[in-house]
Amino acid sequence: MNLIKNNKYIFLIIILILVFLFFVLPKISQTNYQQEEKKTDIQKENTEAEILSKVEEVPVMKYLETPKPLKALYVSSWVASSKTLRNKILQVAKETEINAVVIDVKDYSGKIAFHTENELINDLGSSENRVRDMKELIQEFKDNGIYTIARIAVFQDPFLAKKWKSEAVVEANNKDSLWKDNKCKREIARGKEEICTYWVDAGSQKVWEYITAVGEESYKIGFDELNFDYIRFPTDGDMKNIYFPHSEGKNKTEVVTSFFKYLHNHFVIEREAKGLARPKISADIFGMVTTNDDDLNIGQQLESLAPYFDYIAPMVYPSHYPTGWNNIVKPAEKPYEVIKLSMSKPMERLQAIGQDPQKLRPWLQDFNLGATYTPEMIRAQMKALNDIGLDSWMLWDPANTYTREALLSN
Repeated sequence: MNLIKNNKYIFLIIILILVFLFFVLPKISQTNYQQEEKKTDIQKENTEAEILSKVEEVPVMKYLETPKPLKALYVSSWVASSKTLRNKILQVAKETEINAVVIDVKDYSGKIAFHTENELINDLGSSENRVRDMKELIQEFKDNGIYTIARIAVFQDPFLAKKWKSEAVVEANNKDSLWKDNKCKREIARGKEEICTYWVDAGSQKVWEYITAVGEESYKIGFDELNFDYIRFPTDGDMKNIYFPHSEGKNKTEVVTSFFKYLHNHFVIEREAKGLARPKISADIFGMVTTNDDDLNIGQQLESLAPYFDYIAPMVYPSHYPTGWNNIVKPAEKPYEVIKLSMSKPMERLQAIGQDPQKLRPWLQDFNLGATYTPEMIRAQMKALNDIGLDSWMLWDPANTYTREALLSN
């Protein structure tokens, strides 16, 4: 009897175990799984929210519309690298009519002022990273409503000339030697060969590609406009002993115009075709290009370059005109007359070819050369522009010590 009784208990226990395994345990497991799944979903949502919050914390660079009229100050990369010095420029802009700055990205040295992620630039080692917080600097100007322009020196590039000798301007009688202008020869005589400003050939498409890479990086970091300087052939040296590896024997105007067209296609036509935002592009040109019909043997001719740029910036510094120019004995002492004469003719020339004269946005003088420039002399240049119907300008002072009294207060 005890054996039967014990077998009944064992049988009952087995039944209970089976019931638990088949009916109770799956429900417990499902509940635990659902709880874990819910927990995982919450963690996932928290992680996604955290990522989104971090993304939202990263400021989105906004590009400003070009001010009309534009009134700008030039800022060297060395000044831009100093918070104390650049804050002085910002303060002037806050207090006066200034609404734009032109900052060196690539100057006479050929070095680039900020770090880039571009492979070509990094392989060359051309970034000197003088302005380590360039993006923050640009944002600070933008936050104060100041339009930012990247100045890029193009064919005057001693760094690139030494790196890419096959693209450099060399001596005709010794093609292993870089061609030297008169200033370079004087520096060598003083034992300062390291500051010679050698040139690359304006016809080198390899150089064109490099320049567009610099421009792309400048736009990517936040500059509203790209300003191209030294877009010409070299002068002021032994022109009988000069050799251009890519444009020897070619028409200089045609060579330089091909480069202008290349820039326009890259930064305007191609970007617009893809529905992409684009930078404004501007060209610095030699002052006498506005009154000369030829290309001055440097390749710059007003009618040839005008269609390819949003703005044209003639460097009409009165001190740079020769004695007797337009019957003015000392041009540096006659800023009103020089600006009025030098800027009236290009307005007529642009109108004649269907181009907007308001593209003209000259560089004006705020430095002492040929005369001591008083606030009245600086203001006289601006008045000359206003009198002929132009109101945009950019002030140049290599030392960046601008004459505050010459600027109208806000």
